[in-house]
Amino acid sequence: SSLVGSEMCIRDRRGDEHMKKLLVLSDSHGNIDNMVFAVKKTAPDMIIHLGDCWSDAVGLAEEFPEIPMAHVPGNCDFSMEETEKILEIEGQRILICHGHTYNVKSNYLTLEYAAHEKNVTIALFGHTHKVFYDKHNGLLLMNPGSIGAPGWGTPPSYLSLIHISEP
Repeated sequence: SSLVGSEMCIRDRRGDEHMKKLLVLSDSHGNIDNMVFAVKKTAPDMIIHLGDCWSDAVGLAEEFPEIPMAHVPGNCDFSMEETEKILEIEGQRILICHGHTYNVKSNYLTLEYAAHEKNVTIALFGHTHKVFYDKHNGLLLMNPGSIGAPGWGTPPSYLSLIHISEP
């Protein structure tokens, strides 16, 4: 497959040495096959789907019921679910959202302010279909790109986020 995976490693010094791998997906737009491939390739401890399409995330959860999943709806989803969630994983507070409610196609400032207000260390978002990574002011902003419909001649992509706690 021509999927492009980015792997990020986050280290902290709390607790016993432990590793947790998160697979972050967004903007699948009906392409469940690419998501299944990414899950099989990365063998994650948890899957996070950042919206577009909600039904794809539900289908993926049915395909891999043994892997915990968190997901939020995107602008193409007609869901009454909350548009964002804060996850607590290995001592990290992580904001997950699609990004459309923060107008991320224009800039990331609103998302960054919201992340600081919510006291999170990581903000994961989609919507732009473009891979993005930035770290400053104690905040990690990441977009895995689109696993299903990247466009612009870009290959489908995902993010494998590995969190390591060290003593």
